[in-house]
Amino acid sequence: MNKYELVYIITPDIEEEARNAVHTRVQDLIAQNGGEVTKVDDWGKRRLAYAINDRTEGWYVLVNFNAESAIPREIERNLGNMDAVLRYQIIHVLEKRSAVKPRPVRTAPAAEAAPAPEKAEEAPAAEAPAEAPAE
Repeated sequence: MNKYELVYIITPDIEEEARNAVHTRVQDLIAQNGGEVTKVDDWGKRRLAYAINDRTEGWYVLVNFNAESAIPREIERNLGNMDAVLRYQIIHVLEKRSAVKPRPVRTAPAAEAAPAPEKAEEAPAAEAPAEAPAE
């Protein structure tokens, strides 16, 4: 089953009983078609970004549900026939899967500190001029 998000906007001048009837009708529609409603979030009355049918406000509702791929088309068909619904949108939620293995942690190579001073001591001895024998 796929995961979906449905957001629909109900007209602002509708009574609370009628608004609850729309909520239950949408949830029943999902359940009748073999879907499972996981979460319903009523966002309340909000201002619209632009006027729809001469209305500037609407009741926003978010519904998360699991269903087969044919059910969203049926839900959209029924939401389009409801007079109380101004707009709706169904989105297929994709689960992010990572097929990339994590990069191994690299450590800095240890600096070889011991051989460096030995070479430094040998170099001045070689550079010193040899003393000539006294006559």
